[in-house]
Amino acid sequence: MRCQLTGFILLAASALPAQTKADSALVARLLTAEDRRDSAAAAFREGLASPNPQVRLIAARGWARVKDSAFAKRDSLPAPSAAPAYLDPDWRLRFRALARKPLDCSLLRAGPGDDDPHVVLRAIDLMSAECSNATVLTELTRLVSAPSRTSARKRGHASWQLPAHSLVTLARLSPGTSRTPLSRLAKSSIPWVRVYAARAARELDDTTTLRALAADPDDNVKEAAVDGLAKVAGHSADDTYLRALDARGYQAIRAAAVALEGTPRSEDVIRAGQRVLARLRADSSETSRDARVAVADRLREAGVANVSAELLKAPAPVPLAPEAAALAFGKQVVLRVTLADSSGGGHFDVRLRGDVAPITTARVLQLVRSGFYNNRAWFRVEPDFVIEGGGPGNNEYVGYPRFFRDELSALPQVRGTVGMSTRGHDTGDAQWFVNLRDNLRLTRDYTSFGEVIDGIDVVDGILEGDVIARIEVVSSSAPRR
Repeated sequence: MRCQLTGFILLAASALPAQTKADSALVARLLTAEDRRDSAAAAFREGLASPNPQVRLIAARGWARVKDSAFAKRDSLPAPSAAPAYLDPDWRLRFRALARKPLDCSLLRAGPGDDDPHVVLRAIDLMSAECSNATVLTELTRLVSAPSRTSARKRGHASWQLPAHSLVTLARLSPGTSRTPLSRLAKSSIPWVRVYAARAARELDDTTTLRALAADPDDNVKEAAVDGLAKVAGHSADDTYLRALDARGYQAIRAAAVALEGTPRSEDVIRAGQRVLARLRADSSETSRDARVAVADRLREAGVANVSAELLKAPAPVPLAPEAAALAFGKQVVLRVTLADSSGGGHFDVRLRGDVAPITTARVLQLVRSGFYNNRAWFRVEPDFVIEGGGPGNNEYVGYPRFFRDELSALPQVRGTVGMSTRGHDTGDAQWFVNLRDNLRLTRDYTSFGEVIDGIDVVDGILEGDVIARIEVVSSSAPRR
């Protein structure tokens, strides 16, 4: 079968023919074949011969994605409608100025007094020994001492982030001053704070605190502690890493397996590694892949032959979500992402782009309706890059158990667009990232499946740890038939 990618004309919405039930059924078959990477499916031949130009376009695009995982010829297809354009907020100029080389000490020293929390936290993180002085250290000590009994914050203000970031910088600039607050923050009831305590302990080479945090019930804390301990204690802490292999969180298991690289305790690694790898395979979560790979690497290093990280219990195929065909034909769905009151409140609206990623948008819509994203956090916030979150583990290694296929397109990853988090080709984990600036280099590797159409100021104001109270459908209009 030959697929002609050129020659398709993008028709105005008013000129598109009405969709029939037969068209919808054919598109459902096309999308199923695309999702299963079935290049032999008869649906592609039928779709390319359809009298309906939209069906032909969907068929051509699906065929091209199946035959080329990088979808290099995407620009041969009609360009999708552009995402909304947004200006940068004023504070981002101040944020960027902080990192210019050479560092401007006057800007860094003034940063903690800025009226935007992103600028404040950036200035704290970038504070250098050459720019530090007695006034700076006094302010950091004051911030570290600020109460952090709750993660609640008002919009436009930070909460636990201030003492947590200040602790790490103080540990770097004034180790003696930071030891007392470290002992307090390492016992904080807020897991995010304990993660930063682990980072501060690493700065201080404090193996006692790191060992204690490596046994933390929160696996993100455990991961940070194991990473830090591996740097400052090496294989003298192998007992700790071996215990961490029994964590539930994939991120902690992976960190422990990486920390054990080169250990002389091969027999212990074999016993623990085989047990853990069997458990991970039985879990049958595809997003445990990085943990499985790390454990398998340690088993091979210990002398176990023919170890495969990929032998999962056969997962059931994911059926095509019911609304995928309608989304491909142009059904308009708008989701509202509402932040918890404890995270400053507010909401932003996202229009799903089923015209470019119908399979992804349909699965996301199913998850939204099931409440999957409710009460989950934005765990990664890079104010001049992206925010990312929405997964069950509040980290990049634990996502929805069944991978999403890539649906690469010509829709660029620009400011305000929403992309699917992955850890490699066809490893979408249902977690979202929102572009805070134009990130065109991401277009080549990540699926764009939505765009912010209202509330970009709320997106810009999100801080690490902010919680999604709920995501819900606020409008939905069917395509013309």
